[in-house]
Amino acid sequence: MTEQRVVLNLDEAGVAVDLPRLDNAQDMVQEVAYRPVDFRDDDLPSALERSAAWLRKAEQWLGEPMDVIAIHLDYDDSGDAPYYEVKLLCNDEDLAGAPIAVREQQRRASP
Repeated sequence: MTEQRVVLNLDEAGVAVDLPRLDNAQDMVQEVAYRPVDFRDDDLPSALERSAAWLRKAEQWLGEPMDVIAIHLDYDDSGDAPYYEVKLLCNDEDLAGAPIAVREQQRRASP
């Protein structure tokens, strides 16, 4: 199997150059990176409970609230294997533990 590379024509903001431009100067495509954290199950309450439990543990680890910009629900109730998928769109820096590193750096810099 050979790998095929997909080449994207992006502008300096990292969006497609062919993306329709925004008409109003107050509108913008933001440069904040968010990544989905998925919880998939064959019943919705279980997926929601696991996402809530993970979010509590992640916030305790992070030492502050996790920056979640959206919660997306996807489902497929057709066929033999219905599923529900809960996606938390979480800030990249929070997932990387950046707030922990910043606090540690500040702690070391304090006399």
